[in-house]
This record gives sequence, structure tokens and C-alpha cells, in this order.
Amino acid sequence: MADETENLVADVLAGKTRAVARAMSIAEGRNDAAEHLMAQIHRHAGRAHVVGLTGVPGSGKSTMVAALTREFRKLGKTVGIVAIDPSSPFSGGAILGDRVRMTGFAEDDGVFIRSMATRGALGGLARASLDTVDVLDAAGFDVVLIETVGVGQDEVDIVQAAHTVIVVSAPGLGDEVQAIKAGVLEIADIHVVSKCDKPDASHTIQDINGMLHLGRPGKGDKAWTIPVVPTSAESGEGIVELSQKIITHYEHLKSSGEMEVRKRQILQMRIIKTAEDILRDRLMRERNGKLQGLLEQAYTRDLDVRAAARELLSAVTLKGTSGDE
Repeated sequence: MADETENLVADVLAGKTRAVARAMSIAEGRNDAAEHLMAQIHRHAGRAHVVGLTGVPGSGKSTMVAALTREFRKLGKTVGIVAIDPSSPFSGGAILGDRVRMTGFAEDDGVFIRSMATRGALGGLARASLDTVDVLDAAGFDVVLIETVGVGQDEVDIVQAAHTVIVVSAPGLGDEVQAIKAGVLEIADIHVVSKCDKPDASHTIQDINGMLHLGRPGKGDKAWTIPVVPTSAESGEGIVELSQKIITHYEHLKSSGEMEVRKRQILQMRIIKTAEDILRDRLMRERNGKLQGLLEQAYTRDLDVRAAARELLSAVTLKGTSGDE
């Protein structure tokens, strides 16, 4: 198994497409093989610029990702795309809407697209999405674009996963109100107003600029002025400017020292999320013997819900020999 994993990692580092796809599939398995593989992949990651795109459904994120990918390819940069799709209620798999919209890159070896199902994961990110980012990073992709599912309030988790966060808004969708409600305004490094050829686009731009000037929302990097970039992915308007803003922000992160801060924040989030996943998996496997009795006690009001939950957790074994400890 060790030799097989080492060979696979070597092929991933060489950028071989089949190896990259296979490594991603193994990473999604969340078993011993995934743990051994990702432990090695982790050592070779950390070089790519990870860009997260978020916004409410209908704001044009997928079209924006495709347009940015074309622009980055013109600049000679390789691009990995992690498109988080909603889960099918029947199979649990990704609906693959984003993959369908990005078929134009099928013949480009400098672009790799991976669609992933949320599978109930909160925060707009699938559980294995950042392992997938690591694989693309280790494979040498210069830029990795993460497009979240677009579920509103849960979107704020993208701020903990990307170096540069782009919030996409579209005219006529009430995005400015949604941004205030969901806390999305505060997570952006760059605001993008898509479909700027629409008549009411100027109002959306003014509204977002106005809200930005009410305070200084952001992630603590006060030296960076958050731009609002009007774009039209269909006509190409604003895409060059947006790509340059992304590159400028990346250079700013490195020169200001903020990049190190964000990398540490991402790793902290991943450690905590992984610990939660391990506990959740163990709970799902080991709950049945204990849950029924606790359920009966809670039903008869002999035990309150919190006390029952504590009893259930006390029955979970965190030490053992399996690979997910």
C-alpha cells in the first residue's frame, strides 16, 4: 500500500491528469487510504493561490469562474476548479450543473475541473473540498478557484478556506439586502457586480459602495481597500480588471505578511473541522447501541436532551486502531 501511495503521489506531483483524479476520489473516501495519501499530499501543498467565489444562486458564479479561467489561461497560469454543487436528494452525488457549464475546457490540459456534492456539509463547502484543493495545489496548478454552492448564510465558511474571497452580486436579485442579512458583505476581499449590462447594475454598484463606506468591513487587513468591480462574463467586460485585482490582492497578501495569517487560519479551521468529522463518524457508527435507551428516557422526560447528548458522546470511542482517529 505504501509503494502504491508513493507512486500515486509522484504522479500527482508530475501533474498527470489520471493520477490527480484518482487522488481526489481516494480523498473523498475518508478511510485509511485517504489518510495516508493526504498526509503525503499535504507536505507538497501550500503554493497555489486559492480564490473563493461565493454569492446567492443566480448571481452568475459559474459563468464568472469560466470567464476568469479563460483570462488566467491567457496569462499563462494553470487553473484548478473545485465546483461545489448541491447534492442529489436521490443519489447523494453532485448534480454537476457547474461541470456542464464548463465543458469548453475539456481539451485544455492546463485546466482541471472537479465537481463535488455538499452531502449535507454546512458552510457551502463539501467536506473533502479542501483535500481536493491540496491535490490540485500539489499537482502544480497556479490558481485554484473554489465556487461554493450558493446557499446564503452558510456561504461565510468560504472565508476560512481561501486566500482571496470574491462575493458575486447580480442586479435585481436583492443581493445588497442579502449581503447584510447573511454577513456576506464582511467576508469579501473583492466585490463583483455581474451582468453589469443590465439597467439596474449601477444601483447595485452604488449600494455596495455605500455599505462599504459605512464602515470598514473585512477580515482585519485594513491596508487593503476592497474594490467593487462591475463585470459581464458574457461580453467579457471587467474580466481583465477582475483578474488583475485578484493578482494584486495576492501580491498584497504576500508583501504585507497577511498571507501567513490566512494560511494559519485555514489550517486551524481544517484541524477543527476534521476533528468534528472524526467525532461525527464515530458517533454515527457507535450510537445505535446507546441511542434507543436514551431516546426512551428523553421521551418519558426522565432525561433532558442535553443530558442525553452527553451520555451519547460518553459512549463514543475516540481511541482505537482505525485510520480516522
